[in-house]
Amino acid sequence: MLDAIRWDTDLIRRYDLAGPRYTSYPTAVQFNSQVGTFDLFHALRDSRKALRPLSLYVHVPFCANICYYCACNKVITKDRGRAQPYLQRLEQEIQLIACHLEPTQKVEQLHFGGGTPTFLSHDELRQLMAHLRKHFNLLDDDSGDYGIEIDPREADWSTMGLLRELGFNRVSIGLQDLDPAVQRAVNRLQSLEETRAVIDAARTLQFRSINIDLIYGLPKQTPENFARTVEEVISLQPDRLSVFNYAHLPERFMPQRRINSHELPSPAQKLEMLQCTIEQLTAAGYRYIGMDHFALPDDELAIAQEEQTLQRNFQGYTTHGHCDLIGLGVSAISQIGDLYCQNNSDLNQYQNTLAAAQLATSRGLVCNADDRLRRAVIQQLICNFSLEFAEIEQAFNIDFQGYFGALWPQLQGMANDGLINLERERIEVLPAGRLLVRSVCMVFDAYLEQQNRQRFSRVI
Repeated sequence: MLDAIRWDTDLIRRYDLAGPRYTSYPTAVQFNSQVGTFDLFHALRDSRKALRPLSLYVHVPFCANICYYCACNKVITKDRGRAQPYLQRLEQEIQLIACHLEPTQKVEQLHFGGGTPTFLSHDELRQLMAHLRKHFNLLDDDSGDYGIEIDPREADWSTMGLLRELGFNRVSIGLQDLDPAVQRAVNRLQSLEETRAVIDAARTLQFRSINIDLIYGLPKQTPENFARTVEEVISLQPDRLSVFNYAHLPERFMPQRRINSHELPSPAQKLEMLQCTIEQLTAAGYRYIGMDHFALPDDELAIAQEEQTLQRNFQGYTTHGHCDLIGLGVSAISQIGDLYCQNNSDLNQYQNTLAAAQLATSRGLVCNADDRLRRAVIQQLICNFSLEFAEIEQAFNIDFQGYFGALWPQLQGMANDGLINLERERIEVLPAGRLLVRSVCMVFDAYLEQQNRQRFSRVI
């Protein structure tokens, strides 16, 4: 069974290293300033010629309140008027990008993230969606995968009705933890009732999928109180759950400096939280997709994994990895063919660049042949928990064991430890290794030795 996980504490302690989450390979750490708008225009032209379908990501950076754990690119402000100048530049970017694409290229996937997308007023959301529809081929038959991140403190029934009317059919709800003491420690007070109201609205309005985000490892969390949160969340019956490990990196993320590190649970407590969460979710019928993600068996992600068509990109696990991903807004990342590129992460610089009628591309990377090969290997392992050498050899015209010969001792060590089965024709990630699949992928990462591991969260 793909959803089978075996908990092995000794193995987890040995392989619980800091490393990338592999929403891309190479990772964003490798992006450099040599890549700019010329490369983006070239990639857009190739996308247009190939008539590849599109996935759009729109970043809305504003939040009314700060959550101390947050590592997202955001702007904290009570001034709702700050959205309008941003929208003006965002619409300019939409227009500049769209004119390099073919109008018939379908937008199969759309995602609004942040920040808090519902920071925008109803009129502003209508304005933004109308502009997207004017310049991109958004689907009108509800067959697209159109999602938005929701803060239940910023949404009500009328908001959910508007979002459904605008074409959204998926919602991702930030919850993190229901315990009031934990919520106070991270400055995110959010009741179960607020969350349930948004979910009830989504179900009544026939949103296709509901995802809930949880975080373990926050201050004042204990295995007991987090288990109660998970129990309440299961009763809400979301289609998908993301259960993230909190990475305390106050030197990188200023809001985290407001967290009292003495109130953080111990590594042993965090492991106990994760083990209990897996047991609770498995007993409730959820499948472990991989990399903190769980889904009900009839969810598209679970079905795609069974059929070995699951993929992974900057939006996480997806069934739309075949699309060119266009990132719009401050700090947004695009993946178009072999190009990765990212917009400026500073709001003022992003807006000023577009005010000068220039795209805000600030850095990126063009994959070489070795990058493409390793990307395919990592994608197979992280999505399917298996890798057939023959498929890679045929696609890239290599001898797998010859090409990766230097890695064989590491892989053999993982096989001896029970993480993987290493055979002549394939690698299979075993149930005891599935929670540690990032560690297996890290073996194939050619850049990892050059990188500062402190930039990454730990595997568990």
